[in-house]
Amino acid sequence: MPTAELARRAVVTGMGAVTPIGNDARTFWRNLQAGVSGGGPITSFDATGFDVRIAAEVKDFDPTIAMDRKMARRMSRFIHFAMAAATEAVEDCGLDFSTWPIERRDRVAVIVNTGGGGIEQVTDGADAIRTKGPGQVSPFAIPALSGSMGAAQVSMRYGLTGPVITQVAACASGVIAFQDALRLIRSGECDVVVAGGSEAPLLPVAFAALGNMGALSKRNDDPEHASRPFDRERDGFLFGEGAAILIVESAEHALERGATILAEVTGAALTADAFHISAPEPTGRGAARAMTRAMQDAGITPEQVDYIVAHGTSTPLNDVTETRAIKAAFGEQAYRVPISSPKSMIGHLLGAAGAAAAIAAVGAIRDGWIPPTINLNTPDPDCDLDYVPNTKREVRVDTAMVNGFGFGGQNAVAIFERFEA
Repeated sequence: MPTAELARRAVVTGMGAVTPIGNDARTFWRNLQAGVSGGGPITSFDATGFDVRIAAEVKDFDPTIAMDRKMARRMSRFIHFAMAAATEAVEDCGLDFSTWPIERRDRVAVIVNTGGGGIEQVTDGADAIRTKGPGQVSPFAIPALSGSMGAAQVSMRYGLTGPVITQVAACASGVIAFQDALRLIRSGECDVVVAGGSEAPLLPVAFAALGNMGALSKRNDDPEHASRPFDRERDGFLFGEGAAILIVESAEHALERGATILAEVTGAALTADAFHISAPEPTGRGAARAMTRAMQDAGITPEQVDYIVAHGTSTPLNDVTETRAIKAAFGEQAYRVPISSPKSMIGHLLGAAGAAAAIAAVGAIRDGWIPPTINLNTPDPDCDLDYVPNTKREVRVDTAMVNGFGFGGQNAVAIFERFEA
């Protein structure tokens, strides 16, 4: 294959994760296949009196695995997650940026998308003003609050001087990272992109607001079964936190250094519903257009998609609408393609959800296993596709689609394929 073509192809060579079911990508993928639930009672604050008292929290996490203790105290939890996931991904892909001259590091981009950034800095700062006075607000509150600081901290950690990007697109944010990575590689602007998302939204005000909205599951006595995408008994999503980072580089660059190529990013698309601040457009037209355009961008047909990593939030409206959208985009093939939702296990990671879903897609391509949708015991008659209920499935996956649909009607879809040189 001509070198010029390889230089424009975007491949995945490393992965890192911090999730409610594993603080590294390997553990996350193993537990995803096993159907392990990350749901449990909220421990990060006293939820007494809240309608929702359950979440999918990251457990036993130590931020000093990726930064020194002083820096960890100054930064927000979403930055902790981003740094840990990025550190693992860089180590996993075998790159040593410390040996690179500045001219090579100019061609490395960092994309860490998020929905809310370090939002705890606002509530912590407000509490400090109220109880101790304005002089006690941390001078690091603004850098720690900034949604762009996850990407910026990763770039500073490794001295990466190419584009530093943060896109805030609610629950579509994580998927958009891979569209931007694909564009940067295709354009020839970058050789390597550190891409993904990070989120740490588990704050009292968020639980109160989403609970009052009716978006969260209220199965307080049964948190492990609270997230049940496509099930008739679903009552809302399980709020989660975490991060996932993938290393995307040009195929030419990866092959020249002898890297292990896990998959290829071949297409992506964005659309908007232009309908409602939180509800999906009922026909699923916008989501269907995103899927169709992503397949067109990848140069594939619906018959070539072997697995769909669904957005699958476990809310009454989303799951039905996504089902309609898949049918609209795939036609009769919709009934033949396996579909599953990692959110049944890790809850909804908002801006990191699509990046975690990308690890599921790459893992399925690499290992030949599709993780299940757990807690799918009584299928909703309006959700009548193959959602791989409760048990993983062994099948060759050459092409996987990742869906991410956000509040405000933001739809993002990315295509991952088995790499063939």
